[in-house]
Amino acid sequence: MAALLAGCSVDSLIWGSNGAKVIEATEKLIADLAAGETSDLVCADSTADFGNPSDWSSLSAGEPEKFSGKYWKDQAALNPQWSINLEGLPEGASSGTTFPGDLFFRETGDELCVIDVAWATLSAVE
Repeated sequence: MAALLAGCSVDSLIWGSNGAKVIEATEKLIADLAAGETSDLVCADSTADFGNPSDWSSLSAGEPEKFSGKYWKDQAALNPQWSINLEGLPEGASSGTTFPGDLFFRETGDELCVIDVAWATLSAVE
């Protein structure tokens, strides 16, 4: 309650103002892509595969982190400053379905843009 009275979001309290911006940008990107629209959040030099609108349905922002090239070696050359996992599965997902799993953001001044998407594959657990 104190956060709302002070004008801060819960995300800002948990993740800091930069992390909250990553969450907000992620939610906007998901909404744009799920609606079949292009998003102004995509970096001009991005060659990422954003798939189909149905790939983005039922997804939401997860936890933002400062980018680590130690784990995301393929994205390191793209110079992202943030990564965020995506939560949820596209509607109708089953074993073998590929879906967006993580986003990589680059800071451009005061703005963020998405430079890449890491796709995940749903596996059945036996």
